[in-house]
Amino acid sequence: MKVCASLLATVWCVTAAVGVPSGVPSPGGQPPAKAAVAVGSGGAVSSVNPYASQVGIDVLRRGGNAVDAAVATAAALGVVEPYSAGIGGGGYFVYYDARTHQVHTIDGRETAPAAMRPDSFVDPSTGQPVPFDQAVNSGLSVGVPGTPATWQRALSEWGTIPLSSALRPATRIADEGFVVNNEFQAQTKMNEARFRDIIPTAELFLPGGQLPKVGSRFRNPDLASTYRLLARDGVDALYRGVLGQDVVQTVQHPPVAASSDRTFRPGLMQTGDLARYQALDREPTRSQYRGLDVYGIAPSSSGGTTVGEALNILGNFPLSSGDRVQALQYYLEASRIAFADRNRWVGDPAFSAVPQEGLLSAAFARDRACLISPASALPSPVAPGDPKSPGRGCAPGRGTDEPYEGTSTTHLVAADRWGNVVSYTLTIEQTGGSAITVPHRGFLLNNELTDFSFKPVAAGVPDPNLPAGGKRPRSSMSPTVVLRGGTPLLAVGSPGGATIITTVLQTLVNRLDLGMSLPDAIAAPRASQRNGAKTDAEPAFLDSPERAQLEKRGQSFTLAPMTFTPTPEIGAAVGLEFRPGGVIQAAAEPRRRGGGSAMVVLPSP
Repeated sequence: MKVCASLLATVWCVTAAVGVPSGVPSPGGQPPAKAAVAVGSGGAVSSVNPYASQVGIDVLRRGGNAVDAAVATAAALGVVEPYSAGIGGGGYFVYYDARTHQVHTIDGRETAPAAMRPDSFVDPSTGQPVPFDQAVNSGLSVGVPGTPATWQRALSEWGTIPLSSALRPATRIADEGFVVNNEFQAQTKMNEARFRDIIPTAELFLPGGQLPKVGSRFRNPDLASTYRLLARDGVDALYRGVLGQDVVQTVQHPPVAASSDRTFRPGLMQTGDLARYQALDREPTRSQYRGLDVYGIAPSSSGGTTVGEALNILGNFPLSSGDRVQALQYYLEASRIAFADRNRWVGDPAFSAVPQEGLLSAAFARDRACLISPASALPSPVAPGDPKSPGRGCAPGRGTDEPYEGTSTTHLVAADRWGNVVSYTLTIEQTGGSAITVPHRGFLLNNELTDFSFKPVAAGVPDPNLPAGGKRPRSSMSPTVVLRGGTPLLAVGSPGGATIITTVLQTLVNRLDLGMSLPDAIAAPRASQRNGAKTDAEPAFLDSPERAQLEKRGQSFTLAPMTFTPTPEIGAAVGLEFRPGGVIQAAAEPRRRGGGSAMVVLPSP
């Protein structure tokens, strides 16, 4: 592990060690001020939560770089957004190196235990898939966490501070507490019934048996102790030490309350599964769109290939703000087709031959674009194309319905004074994950293994996303960096399960084709077509004048489900835009998920 690997980092480590204020409010204080847009220089951070964004900004102000800030922000999100992310989960990290002008990525996705089989989610007594509620709320759904390994790998490769320093601000928040807002209470209420079924979860998140009150201070001393353990012993505390033993014990024997009538199936994880885990360096995906280079995360996530394929398809059509209805028609159809191909071909490349180059080829995009009519919607589900057989993308046929994927995730972006950029999505899957808190450790375990197909999506057709020992379930996380002439233009990402892909895609279309500013591109009403008969849409989209015109072209819409809060929403994006002269515009949601937090080191006058 590096210790103060540069002069700036030495200053940071020393000042932090002697207690220089972190910018995090002291007990009894108010949360940091929250704004959806910030413009300035010297670096920027945008996330869903002002406590977390403030932590990242403080790291940048002390001389840390974008990677240092991203890890510290992520650790803080594990405290203040515990139902969306934390050390019990995983994610994908995209990094632009300003010195080399190269983009690097880390695959920190969770893995299945070695004992998992293709039929592990099939009930042997019925021969049918386990009811989804029983799969989510179980040790069986818990994958080997990848988040701590991701943090360590990122800091070791590109950071300037040790993990112990990156964890210090988040540890303070866990010790001293944060002010409960409406969103935290609403998310707790959404999970209340299943949280009450797990003893340590109820004790932590339902203090005194009650929902946390808005305006009260929520403390998590167990998580603070866990962060101190990681700071002292490193991530080996999880992957080879006592923390990992506690995780395995909890997975195998979920601490279910005696009053619970819910079935919590035991998991398959062993300590050896933790010891074998690796966060992997992967080559990023790259596609070209309107003269720009769009970089994303490669499989095991489907984000980079699906966003890239959809952009490649859209590159065959003119999109402009002059005909917004036509642009939306092309956007919906390109997404529909890209999801058909994603569901058929994308899985963990260690277990399936994913035709990534073909999926991202311009020739395949032209093949698939020929399916699109400017005046009528394709009947769904559309059949997948075969990127290994060019020229057959227009073949007729029917596909399969979209498999389920959980929606609770979080995303952050960070940039520093030197021009380095991070786009990082991390998750525990469902809002509240598996609902299982590790006793005395203060964090929830993921339910990421429910992202596997419980059975083949189409009978007789190979499914690249069936469970297997050591395999990473397919994800839709889409951390994205857009370069113009080799330097950053945009960094974006979002939570939202499979709707992450469409949220990132629509944000890019809004910004690059429809002429919206980045804040407006993020705030605009969303619709998410994922090769289904109907397109999920937010209330504002359903009320828009474009809806009726699109329905005349055969599009059909339905209200988006409630995910993070009791409000129909799609995604919760954040982004950065890089302007001449070192100026950065940071943007977050103005309303979704209660509104996000964009900050810069040196605000413009």
